[in-house]
Amino acid sequence: MVSDAEIKRINELVKKSREEGLTEEEKIEQKALRQKYIDAVKLSLRANLDSIRYVEDLEENKPKQ
Repeated sequence: MVSDAEIKRINELVKKSREEGLTEEEKIEQKALRQKYIDAVKLSLRANLDSIRYVEDLEENKPKQ
């Protein structure tokens, strides 16, 4: 999970990179934070996709009356 502070820092680094550029340390930090964010989004998406159940599948598994 990416914290609000980390998202804020990502945005600060983007703004700084546009205005004046980043140091090598900041570039490394930015890359790591971006990757952490991307990984969190992928994990969330995967969890959402895995929880999808199709109506057809549910109807097939219902006991017949």
